[in-house]
Amino acid sequence: MSNEADVSREETHDNSFWAVVNEGLRGSTRDFTKGPILVALIILAIPMILEMSMESLFAIVDIFFVGKLGAEAITIVALTEAIMALIYAVAFGLAIGATATVARRMGEKDEKEAARTAAHVIYLGMIISAVISVIGIILAPRLLGWLGGSPEVVRDGTLFMRIMIGGNAAVLFIFLLNAIFRGAGDAAIAMRVLILANGLNIVLSPLFIFGVGFFPELGVTGAAVGTTTGRSCGVLYAAWHLFRPGGRIHVSSESWKLDPSLLWKLLRLSSTGMLQMLIATASWSVLIPIIAGFGEVAIAGYQIALRVVVFVLLPALGLANAAATMMGQNLGAGKPERAERAVWTAAGINMAVYFVMGVILWLFSGQIVSIFTNDPEVFAYGAACLHTVAYGFAFYGAGMALETAFNGAGDTWTPTLINVVIFWMVEIPLAYLLAYYFGWGPSGVFWSITISFSLLAIMSALLFRRNKWKEKMV
Repeated sequence: MSNEADVSREETHDNSFWAVVNEGLRGSTRDFTKGPILVALIILAIPMILEMSMESLFAIVDIFFVGKLGAEAITIVALTEAIMALIYAVAFGLAIGATATVARRMGEKDEKEAARTAAHVIYLGMIISAVISVIGIILAPRLLGWLGGSPEVVRDGTLFMRIMIGGNAAVLFIFLLNAIFRGAGDAAIAMRVLILANGLNIVLSPLFIFGVGFFPELGVTGAAVGTTTGRSCGVLYAAWHLFRPGGRIHVSSESWKLDPSLLWKLLRLSSTGMLQMLIATASWSVLIPIIAGFGEVAIAGYQIALRVVVFVLLPALGLANAAATMMGQNLGAGKPERAERAVWTAAGINMAVYFVMGVILWLFSGQIVSIFTNDPEVFAYGAACLHTVAYGFAFYGAGMALETAFNGAGDTWTPTLINVVIFWMVEIPLAYLLAYYFGWGPSGVFWSITISFSLLAIMSALLFRRNKWKEKMV
């Protein structure tokens, strides 16, 4: 790991590989606007990668246990996930604004303003989660019907959807609080939050689904109870760290004084981030009705494959988030060239790693899907989806780092434009044409995903090279 000119003589950090890994896991007090870029990326990325791996475990754990209940239960989860994806988009959007602003203030060495920003991010989360809860609880059965659910799916899945959407605050705040810690450069806490939340989910979900011991047998609804409980405990743990003194960022009583101008600034930045993520995730929701035309088994197979893809890809977002933190802090410190080098380094690492992951997924797609289902039709669709999507994995990894970097700079409009073009002007029309007009069936949808994400990486790289993000003020 080569040193850079801005490494101070006074630094005495051990930059050997295992020392850096250990520092990332324990939590670091380094200034990420100085020192070797690769070292900084590793310290930030290791807990963020583990954090994203923990986040993706929620999906894998639920589908593993729910898969034992049959195709109808998987369909309930799949249709609910189409709506939850929109909530994740809102959470991601708010998180984008939180990370970019907190990172910029930390780069400017203004910890008090970073804490005020964190408090106002929490204000926004409280308002938005309350609105979503009311709407979701009331409309749950209608939403299942609109998404193509059979009368049986609507009947058996309404309570599941009500718990998941009604408990959206757990989703929203686990994203927001972790985004605050990431922006402050304290990614190790975010990692621990999700380890706790996932540990509880892994234990509680099967207990509630199958009625082990004195736990009630709730079936598919038990997955919602276990997941929501686990996330809620994670939120409480994160809040405890944020409100106690001594960390990189500390929200004190002074931080809560309401500043409408700051609230509006965050809302403006986050709203673009929310729009950006809604555009992307809503496109995945639109793909569900296209696949639904081929039956519940096609939806179930697609959902299993999608959960596996998310599980494998989310760690790439960990490295991308590390680059975004480096971007925000170094722009705040007046070092745009260092920020740019960090992003290209992250994109290159992601591309290499996910080329290998794509080969593995391509070779073992059938074996992976067989873990989650014994239904031969569901298996066939799931394996076909994984096999096809694996072709684009190297592009996915690079594109994720480049697109996330814009957000780290506070330039949320560029990735929003990218998402509009790629997902709504390419992916959805292409999916429909290949599936129905050319008669490829669900395989046409799978190929549209691979083609679209590959184009996203190319478009992101071309726009990033224009360097317009260097002019963005936050």
